[in-house]
Amino acid sequence: MTEKLIRFGVTVPENILAEFDLRVKQSGKDNRSDLIRQLMRRHITEERWHEQGGQVYGTVTLMYDHHASGISKDLTSIQHDHGENIVCTTHVHVDHDTCLECIVLRGEASRIREFVDAIGKTKGLKSIDTVITSSI
Repeated sequence: MTEKLIRFGVTVPENILAEFDLRVKQSGKDNRSDLIRQLMRRHITEERWHEQGGQVYGTVTLMYDHHASGISKDLTSIQHDHGENIVCTTHVHVDHDTCLECIVLRGEASRIREFVDAIGKTKGLKSIDTVITSSI
């Protein structure tokens, strides 16, 4: 189903528009509208994420030393506690000591936030990065 498109105007300083047009060209988008829609979606998703409302999708990428005391057990336990939101997990052995995990998630923003918060408190993590989006 194709959604009805609405045309609206935006007033911005000339220098901002010139910079934006340069970014549109560099991004490979066909026109300003494509990039503005993408930015609007990102903003709405971020608001949903912070307000903890609505359906979101995303990834959590972890780097950790698998030799750290109990980290593998802790990460597995947290993932089992949130199994209804986990689509899949990919585990990569970066080197002898370091593992990378990418966890794909979907669900209510509040529940995904709980998962990210719980994982983020795990002792022994080297890094955690999240990317959250929605289907709007």
